Amino acid sequence: MKKIKSICSIAALLTILLMAVACERKFDGLQLATYPTTPEVFVDGFSSGLYYAAYGTSKVTAFSVDYNVKYLGVAAMKFEVPDTSDPNGSYVGGVFGTNPGRDLSGYNVLTFWAKASEPATIIEVGFGNDMGASKYKVTLTNLAVNSNWMQYYIPIPNPSLLKEERGMFFYAAAPKNGRGYTFWIDDLKFEQLGTVAHSTFGILNGNDSIKDNAETGDVFIITNMYATYNLPTGINQNVGLAVSYFTFTSSNPSVATVDDFGNIEIADSGSAVITAKVGDTDAEGSLTIYSTGQSVGPTSLPPAPTIDPAKVISLYSDAYTNVKVDTWNTHWLYSTAQNMEIQIDGENVMHYWDLNFVGIEFTSQPIDATAMTHFHIDIWTPNPTTDKTFKIKLVDFGANGELGGGDDSESEVTIASPPLATQQWVSLSIPLSAFSGLLSRSHLAQLILSGDLPNVYTDNVYFSDNGTQPTEPTTAAPVPTFSSADVISVFSDHYTNLAGTDFYPDWGQATIVSEVLIAGNNTLKYKGLNYQGIQLGTNLNVSAMGYLHLDFWSVTSVSLNVFLISPGPVEKAYTLTVPTTGWTSVDIPLSYFSTVDLTNVMQFKFEGNGDIFLDNILFHK
Repeated sequence: MKKIKSICSIAALLTILLMAVACERKFDGLQLATYPTTPEVFVDGFSSGLYYAAYGTSKVTAFSVDYNVKYLGVAAMKFEVPDTSDPNGSYVGGVFGTNPGRDLSGYNVLTFWAKASEPATIIEVGFGNDMGASKYKVTLTNLAVNSNWMQYYIPIPNPSLLKEERGMFFYAAAPKNGRGYTFWIDDLKFEQLGTVAHSTFGILNGNDSIKDNAETGDVFIITNMYATYNLPTGINQNVGLAVSYFTFTSSNPSVATVDDFGNIEIADSGSAVITAKVGDTDAEGSLTIYSTGQSVGPTSLPPAPTIDPAKVISLYSDAYTNVKVDTWNTHWLYSTAQNMEIQIDGENVMHYWDLNFVGIEFTSQPIDATAMTHFHIDIWTPNPTTDKTFKIKLVDFGANGELGGGDDSESEVTIASPPLATQQWVSLSIPLSAFSGLLSRSHLAQLILSGDLPNVYTDNVYFSDNGTQPTEPTTAAPVPTFSSADVISVFSDHYTNLAGTDFYPDWGQATIVSEVLIAGNNTLKYKGLNYQGIQLGTNLNVSAMGYLHLDFWSVTSVSLNVFLISPGPVEKAYTLTVPTTGWTSVDIPLSYFSTVDLTNVMQFKFEGNGDIFLDNILFHK
């Protein structure tokens, strides 16, 4: 019996093996699954498998089927755009998709007829939005419609790619001047037309762009991709294209690589040109990159914060527990800024490059900084800082905690050099009173960084309560020790001042000027400075002098420049470091003002913000 069982087992095994071989041969002959080629999307009704999905924030009931107004047949698609104030949604938009997908490779254009209750502009229409990756999306923007039926065309750039497309049509429309209207679409279908021709394609709006001073590790993205077609109407029409229609090439991958999604990464120093094709057709536009190679960045951390955590609201710092920040780069329109978090000595630092301006948002949980006194940020830049600025803007969304509503406010401060410096950490502790345009600090929701420094590293971004500080000096400015014979004094209790000087000439300034006693010493006070002039009693020849001296004090200013002015006018500014800790005395070499005629100085000008106290304004040898 054992022998018979063994023979049966072997026979069974052979049978299984033979079946496996047979099955394998059978599967070799199978064809890949095919998809329907149905061209109709909506012709008197939904085509097979079609469904509608409204955008979540739109008015979801805006779409319906209209059996009274139509172009042909018995029905048309009807879209009722609401008024701006409609509580159910202030715009309409959605996607018409199909499941399963369709093979559209035999067509070259999506056509439809449309009209509206009044002349209007539909924000966008198109196909390829599949509510997912939308790899082959094509968008026609600003579609003009009126009360007459007209036919419209949306060409397919490379039909061979659309073998299983699910996104048949999408649209978005907003009220016109706040008021709603209705539009209709009919006979929506894909076609093969020989009258859609002369296609051209482009990237970067067709421009040959240049990127200088790129660095190893930088990442850039190809944008503004389009196609242009000559339509049966004779006009040339532009449509926006998804990146997947394009094939990208780098002339020098050792310098810059580019992937299928138009993401460029800098690999080394040198130059490279990024170009693109759609199928076998060259696209207009290119990006030439000049890379300096390995980036110059900080090798050490900024000074560690020492303020008690109980007195800090931190957005970004390893020294504190941070509040929620929704994004460190909003990528707003026209912002070129890119960002990446790096580590130095095991701690996080945020790096911005290509910085023109960048939005940082914490709108989901606005910050109440009412009890705080200062805004702090540490910055490091490899860029030259002479005659450059770094700007910080705070935005408060007002009592309703939302953008809009008429109660928002914002204010910006500008930092110059000094204190800006190249290749060293600069700690900026800015009095919140310097953000004088803020009506409230209880719903801060946005921080915006901008200026002339394209490459900036940041750390320790927080609000803090630095305790109560005096708003004006309690001690007089230091007594100057220069010999009277070596001084031409404009304002000082310790020398004979130039007669006839006007300390408040009417130049249209907003500054409030007064002369106050500080510890018995006459002192100039500039309250709410924007700019302020001093008209000398007589023009001065200071060419034999060596320095301009002055003492200044401020806890609310973050920007302060002093100008010398000669006829012309010819002027030159010197940047003073503010805020101060007590009185600051400065002696500025007159050689710095070399463009000014030092034999004929007629005016001073102070420019900046906050409240400023000045004393001992004089020239000395």
